Amino acid sequence: MTAPDAGVVYVARGAGYLDLAVASARTLRAQHDALPIDLYTDQPAPGGLFDQVHPLPPEGQRDKIACMARSRFDRTLFLDCDTLVLAPLADLFRLLDRFDLAVAHDVRRASRLIRQGDRYQLPYAFPQFNTGVLLYRHSSAMAAFFDAWGAAWVAQGGGRDQPAFRDLLWDSDLRYHVLAPEYNMRRLTVLDAAEPADLVPVILHSHRLLQHLRQPGAPRVQDLATLLELERAALAQEWAAHGRAVPIPAGEDPAERFRASDEGAP
Repeated sequence: MTAPDAGVVYVARGAGYLDLAVASARTLRAQHDALPIDLYTDQPAPGGLFDQVHPLPPEGQRDKIACMARSRFDRTLFLDCDTLVLAPLADLFRLLDRFDLAVAHDVRRASRLIRQGDRYQLPYAFPQFNTGVLLYRHSSAMAAFFDAWGAAWVAQGGGRDQPAFRDLLWDSDLRYHVLAPEYNMRRLTVLDAAEPADLVPVILHSHRLLQHLRQPGAPRVQDLATLLELERAALAQEWAAHGRAVPIPAGEDPAERFRASDEGAP
C-alpha cells in the first residue's frame, strides 16, 4: 500500500494538550474537510475528527521529533497544538515539489534566547527557526535529519529543540524554504501594521492558547480577536518596561529604540 500523499500531524501528551489539538484540528477541518489528519497521543481521542490515532513513543525521546519521523504521509505538515488554521493552506504542499522542508524564522530574534546555539554560535543573520509549524517530505535525507535532531536534543539534556535544529540545518545539505510569517503567525500585532495586500493570515501559533495550562486560574483563550487584544497589551507593557511608548512618538528615532535594548545588538 502506498502512503497517502499529504496530511497533517499533531502530537499531544496529556489531556490538556489533546484538548488544544482537537480545537486546532477543528479549525483545520473547517478549511479542508478531506485532508487527512493524524494524531499521536497518550489519551483517548474523540472520534470523527482524526483519520488515524497513534501511540506516543516511549519516554526519553522528544515526542514531536520522533512522531514527525514516523509520519505515514509522503508530505507532512506538523502543527503544534497551540495553533489555529484561519485560511486554506492553498498550494503549501507544492513547496515540497522542490524542497525537503519548509519552516519559518522565530520571533524575538534579537533576544539571547533565540540567538542561542547548541554547538555553534552562528551569524545573527541565520536565526533560529520555529519548529511548531514544519512542512517536510518523506525521504532518507529527512529521516537522517530527524535522527540527528532527536539525538542532539537528548545530548543537550532536553529543553528547547530549536538550537539543535538550527545547528543541524546550518550543517545540512537539505533544500529548505523559509515560510512567510503568515504560515506561522507568532507576532499578531503585525496585523495592526499590515496593509490590505500584505498578507492573508493562514496559521496562527500562540502560546496564549495554552496559558490556562501553564498559569493556574488563567482564562482559556480560543479566538484571534482575544489574542490580538492580549498581544496589544503585552506589546505596550514590554516597551513600557524599557521606558518607551507605543505607538512610536513623533520625533523619536524609530530604529534607535531597538538598538538601545539590552538584547537588541547582533
